[in-house]
Amino acid sequence: MADTYNEKIQKNLHKVLAINHLSESTFVLRFERKNLPFKPGQHIGVGPENSTYTREYSVYSGVDDDYLEILVKEVLNGFISPILKNLKPGDFIQVEEPRGYFSLPTGWTPEERFLFIATGTGIAPFHSFVKSNTGLNYTLFHGISTTSETCQPNFYPPERLILCTSRENQPSIFQGRVTDLLKTYSLGEISRIYLCGNVNMINDVYDILGKGIFPIDKIHSEVYF
Repeated sequence: MADTYNEKIQKNLHKVLAINHLSESTFVLRFERKNLPFKPGQHIGVGPENSTYTREYSVYSGVDDDYLEILVKEVLNGFISPILKNLKPGDFIQVEEPRGYFSLPTGWTPEERFLFIATGTGIAPFHSFVKSNTGLNYTLFHGISTTSETCQPNFYPPERLILCTSRENQPSIFQGRVTDLLKTYSLGEISRIYLCGNVNMINDVYDILGKGIFPIDKIHSEVYF
């Protein structure tokens, strides 16, 4: 006999509320929060209702939202993302407790200036940072192949977001990788740097800045892929 709704609630299951397709392969999945606490920058394990597998995704939503969101890029032949992509409102997913230590420093002030560097869906924790913290002084580099891979860019004030496209030349958009931009960017007023995304990007940033250009203990990273 199928579980009733009340029986599902007693499990680690959360009901899907909406799915927002940003491109053919990338989407935002919104689901019940059920009062689950988290810190911006943490990740949660998410998987189909009847699967033995979950995958870790950074929380995309803000701490004051009454729902949870994750930003997902479909991996062809993957165990999780193709199933999540085809979910409908009313379906259920497994959701594990938030984990991780990729977070803003305790007691940060509006005078501190942060540089966020992301590739692909690695922009997710920074979306949560910004949505959860008013007065945050930041600049965000987002590395993508083409502008079709942008993730709700209108959410960010235009002076805060710098798109970097590696395979497309568009007016008013930096052509090249985020590391190319970093080599020419003034870090004089930057207090801390946060990196999230491709491991090669993260390693390259450490190579660029690890020669006394910026304090290594002020660089924080979260590897996505």
